[in-house]
Parts: sequence; C-alpha cells; structure tokens
Amino acid sequence: MIKRKRVVINLSKMIEQGKTIGIIGGGQLGQMLALSAKQAGMYVNILDPNPHCSAGQVADELIVAAYDDQQALAVLAKKSDVLTYEFENVDLDALEAVAQFTYLPQGTELLKITKDRILEKSFLQKHGLKTAPFRAVNNSDDLTKGLEELGYPSILKTCQGGYDGKAQYSLKTVTDIKEAKALLEAGPCILEGFVAFSMECSVMVGRNADGEVAVFPVSENIHRNHILHESIVPARISSTLQKKAQEVAENVARALNLCGILGVEMFIGKDQEIYINELAPRPHNSGHYSIEACNFSQFAVHNRAILNWPLPQIELLSPVVMVNVLGQHVDGVKQLIKQKPQWHFHDYCKDLAKVDRKMGHVTILTRDVEKTLAEIKTTKVWD
Repeated sequence: MIKRKRVVINLSKMIEQGKTIGIIGGGQLGQMLALSAKQAGMYVNILDPNPHCSAGQVADELIVAAYDDQQALAVLAKKSDVLTYEFENVDLDALEAVAQFTYLPQGTELLKITKDRILEKSFLQKHGLKTAPFRAVNNSDDLTKGLEELGYPSILKTCQGGYDGKAQYSLKTVTDIKEAKALLEAGPCILEGFVAFSMECSVMVGRNADGEVAVFPVSENIHRNHILHESIVPARISSTLQKKAQEVAENVARALNLCGILGVEMFIGKDQEIYINELAPRPHNSGHYSIEACNFSQFAVHNRAILNWPLPQIELLSPVVMVNVLGQHVDGVKQLIKQKPQWHFHDYCKDLAKVDRKMGHVTILTRDVEKTLAEIKTTKVWD
C-alpha cells in the first residue's frame, strides 16, 4: 500500500484528483461509487463488516469493522480526505464523533432527518411539500387513534431502518391490526395514510458545496413485493409533470442544504399532484440507469458534489429500462448474456445469492420502451 500524506482541505476549494474518499458501507452502491471515483483519479477506502463485500473488491483499502465501531471509523476518517456513506443506516453518534478527523461534506443533519420517517415527513411538510398524511405511533392506543383518523388502507412502518418492504405492515381492514402491532416492539413507528396515485417515480438530484445543482430525468418505478423491479426513463408522464417532479427534487435539495446525491421517491397522485414518499441521502437503485443512459451517472455526480467539483447539466442520451436482478433471477440472467448483446449486465459480486436479494441489474438502452418491456417479459426470467 502506497503511503499518502493527508492534508487539511480548504473547504472553499474543490478537492483535487489523487486524494482519498472514505466510504462507510461496502454494498453495491459503495462498489459503484468506488468504481466511479477510481475512474476520476481518486483513491478509495471502504469500511464494512464483510471481508468479501462488493465495494471492498474494487477499493484501495478495506477496513473490516462494524458500522458503529467508532475506533475503526476514526481510522477510516484519518486515512481519508473526504468521508461519505452509501446508506442512511449509519450510526449517527459514531459519525458525529469522527467528523473532527476529516471533511464530512454531507454533515450530519441530512442523515438525522432522513434516518427518521417522522422527522423526514415533518421537514418536508414544513417546507411546503406534499406527503401522505401520517401519525406518530408509539403504542397500541396511538395506532387505534391513528387508524380512526387516517382510515384504511394505511401502512405502519418503523420510524428508523427497514427497506424493500421490510419493517412495515399494510393494514387493509381491522383484522390486520393484531399482526401489525408486532412492529411496535421494534420501537417508534409511523402510520401513513393512503395516497391515490397513478405512478411511483423518483428523481435523483445532486448538489455541491457551492450550491450548484444537477437534476436527473424522472424515473418511473415498478415494484414487486415492495422491491424495485423496473425503472423506465423517461417516466411515461407529461412533460409538465416531469418538470414539476424535477423542480420538487431541486427544492428538497436546497431545503436540506444538500451536498452529494439524493434520491427523492414520489407518488404521482391521481389528482396530478406530487407527493414525496421517501428520501434517500445517497445513490438509489432507481438511478442505476444513469451509468449508461446519461452523460454523467448518479455515482459520478455524488463524487463530484462531495469533492466540490463543478456539476454538469444532466442529459439523457437514450430512453432506457433498468431491471433488477434478484437472487432467484441470477441463473436465468447468466443465460441471457449469450442472447442479448445489446444489454448491459451488472453483477455486484456478492458471495451468496438469496431470494429477493439484489445481486445485479440489467440496463437496456432503447428506442421503443414498450417493445423493450415486452422483450423483458418474453425472456420469462422475471416471471
């Protein structure tokens, strides 16, 4: 390992090539951040408890430790000129404790807000942005009262943690209450009312320390069992709604004083209003299409933002469909490599394929979205 002298960064200037980015988290998002950073001439250090993690395979150095190991985080921070993270379930106290050792452009307030669903929705509403109606739920009485006010269907989620439908329960009738109450044992929850929507979509938005903003196209997202299945870009909505969704994402970025990339998940209401569902303060699954379909990927924009490089105007080079590869799809997708020379196959190099575990994705540039969607279905891999 080459020894590199770390210098104190002047935060008003951009961080030069040849410096080191430290990433907390070694999953596929960390892997793609690292690959993009290496392409831009940066060194990359990763912290993750898994010695075989995806990002560690492409990094300059891997520190094997738990995410809340403050001593190990301090080592990562001291070895890095800038520190970032690939997911929001970072231990906030540990991150605040090591911020003194390096440059943390995202700060901790962004993470504090987006880690807690109550804080997140309250913040959005305070800034005039629409969300589903919600109530804080700390016990059975709160749940009963919340359901009386919001009605059915509603969804109960833990305030912190959970992804891809985990740590949440849909309540369609009064008979669902008994099973849903088990979530309360995990800690504070949020009850969200139903939004009548015609589409789920998202917008990736990046912002640097100088306040420059880069906004990506609107992605139409199709889920199966609460897990993203396909992203279609541009979303099949009017140009007026597309522009409105991008403006909402930019407004969120500015309100948060964002530095880095942010995924803004939205509902397109049947009333043609835009409701924000969740925020992801890091790269997002629905932005993977950007690697091939845009002039700059979401990963490149995140890295440029935290390094305070100038941000580009994002261009969609081609309509695109991205489809996720879960554990149950791996064998079928491997066969498709021989049949689909125009498809882009991504494998996250995870050590074990499990049902519903994200193992990779496929990106398909297209001139005819409907034809491509039919082609994906014809393969029967994703049935």
